[in-house]
Order: sequence, then structure tokens, then C-alpha cells
Amino acid sequence: CPPSCSCKSLTGTKGLHVDCSSQRLTEVPDLPIDTKRLYLQNNSLTSVPPGVLDSLNSLEEVKMSDNPWNCDCHILYLKLWLEDVSASSLANIRCATPAALRMKPLKQLTGNELGICKRLLPITCLEFFWRDLILIAGAIITLTLVAWAMKSSKMLVCQINL
Repeated sequence: CPPSCSCKSLTGTKGLHVDCSSQRLTEVPDLPIDTKRLYLQNNSLTSVPPGVLDSLNSLEEVKMSDNPWNCDCHILYLKLWLEDVSASSLANIRCATPAALRMKPLKQLTGNELGICKRLLPITCLEFFWRDLILIAGAIITLTLVAWAMKSSKMLVCQINL
């Protein structure tokens, strides 16, 4: 159990009730894999890094409201994760920043409102294009040189035979 949280075993099922509410948390703590109920409401959470909640496969209930969520492109992971795991919890999450989105439900935000992050993916499509273009050009040059070498060797063999 994380140090700032209280954990209780659920009777009748294998799993934990993890209550981290009202602890002034600024980040999600390391959570037990067998967490079934997770309460993170009324903290100081502004975002959740991608992948932090992915190991909670047995989660049945999550509450994350009353946090000062920063609704920029970095909140997209949390939005998509909650859409899959707990749509009811997603409906209760409201943005604190930026000012234009203050008090707007996270559920209603579109991609345009979340803003643009310069580098969400490790590599862009344009970089793939240039890499592939260089590989194709190299292959064409190599094949051309091999064909020229074979043609030259045939002419050399024919001249030697004559």
C-alpha cells in the first residue's frame, strides 16, 4: 500500500480498496496491481503520466474528481483511460486550467481544445519518409552498380574469348 494511502482487503473477492483521497498528492503513487477500488479525489493532481494506470487490470471503481486538472494535451492519456475503465468517473472530472477550459468536464473536450504537444510520439511520419527515401535510393544505386558490373564482366569475357 502506498505510504499516503489506506488499503483494505475486500471481503469475498481478491482485491484491495485503495483510498488516497484528501492527501494533497501531486502525482499518482505506485499502486498495488490487485487494486479493485481506487479513490484519488480531493488531491492536487494536475495530470497522470502515460502508462501509470495500465497495470490496474482488475479495477472496478475509480474516483478522481476534485483535483486541479490541467487540460492540455498531456491529459489525453487519462481521458482515454477513463473512457475505457470508468465513464462515470470521467463525467465528474473538471478542468482547472487553462482558463478557457475552467470547470469544463474533461469528457466534453475535443482534440482542438486539448492543444497541440510538439512531440507526443517518439518519431514523426516525415522522419520515416526521409529515412525510407534514403534507403530506396541506396538500393537503386546498388542494383545499378551490380547490373553495370555484370554487363562489363560479360563484355570482358567476350573480348577474351575472341
